[in-house]
Amino acid sequence: MAKSLVSIVKGPKNPGEKEIDASVRKAIELAGGLTDIISPGDTVLIKPNLIWASHPDTGTTTDPRVCKSIANMVKEIGAKPIIAESSGLGMDTDEAYKVAGYDKLREEGYKVIDLKKEETTKVPVPKGKVVREISLPKVVVEANAIISVPAMKTHDQAVVTLSLKNMKGLLPDTFKRKFHLAFGIFQGVADLCTVFRPALAVVDGIIAQEGLGPVDGDPVEMGLIIAGKDLVAVDTVTAAIMGFEPGEDETAKTAAKSGIGTADLNKIEVAGEPISSVKRKFKRADEAALKLVSIPEGFQLLLAEKACSGCRNGVINTLVGMKNRNILDKVAGLTVVAGKIDKLPEVDREHLLLVGNCTARFKNCGVFVDGCPPNNRNVAGGMLGKEPTDELTLEWRWVS
Repeated sequence: MAKSLVSIVKGPKNPGEKEIDASVRKAIELAGGLTDIISPGDTVLIKPNLIWASHPDTGTTTDPRVCKSIANMVKEIGAKPIIAESSGLGMDTDEAYKVAGYDKLREEGYKVIDLKKEETTKVPVPKGKVVREISLPKVVVEANAIISVPAMKTHDQAVVTLSLKNMKGLLPDTFKRKFHLAFGIFQGVADLCTVFRPALAVVDGIIAQEGLGPVDGDPVEMGLIIAGKDLVAVDTVTAAIMGFEPGEDETAKTAAKSGIGTADLNKIEVAGEPISSVKRKFKRADEAALKLVSIPEGFQLLLAEKACSGCRNGVINTLVGMKNRNILDKVAGLTVVAGKIDKLPEVDREHLLLVGNCTARFKNCGVFVDGCPPNNRNVAGGMLGKEPTDELTLEWRWVS
């Protein structure tokens, strides 16, 4: 059986548009080119990662110059590229486009659309293990090919977020929430890819992000473009470059089990730069969080797989806010649980805090803070055993 092919191209520091174009073209050609997946007249959806309004220099969002190069290659075949994104839950996609520099592409005549404004249609997922039917924008359903163009970064819930998880951005906001709360993000993404599997992944690793990703981490200059037609293989190679062991990327591991691609490095052929020559150990999200706060003795934070980033970041931000107010010692001995769980830890009621609607079934077993996600001051009130007041209001800010 032929190995999956993944290319790694290392470009110069502080690359301009010409250098980025050269890297993207080389990476795609090393990965087998486009002519076997795109034909003249095809509509090709190019999907960047613009989770919220942030410049690519932060490592949070995909550089528009990468998408421009791909779009030009698509045009050269005689196909029609569409750059399409739906930013994070409740976020303004057009604002994200503006901040990241995609408005310039619009001015140059490239088609750049907000999927949140597109008409949707229901699509069956016959091979889905948790998703049986899904709503997607018609433009996604009708596309002849999809190219996933993620930013290379860590993630506070999924360890890394790369070409597979980038596909969640095709969903309407209502289904984004379901993927976190009802389906479980890992199997949900795998199920989505059984019906809408991108023909190509091109990872933007020019400026990557480590630590408290997907939006709050630190930028890392890598100068890389990674490409391949097996998204599981691409994500596996990219995670290895970031210093993660095989199997740590749950999204790729779950997708491999669903037959989307291979997560076995021994079954992947790497073209261009070897992994060893570009590898760098990325700081994990939990490592970054622990450096922000010194967790008091006896404090536990238990986050289930389906704990969405809203609850997760809300709890972390609350702890950071408490630290800034010099009251973090008051949570000593407390166990905080977020996400859907099947069994409670053995903790007495007074020392158990249940955060978010996913824990509602156990709300009589501890202190319960409702919301999806809850307001930070409510979480603080729950941690301190007090009703939320103006005095306890913590300024909402993303940890950075």
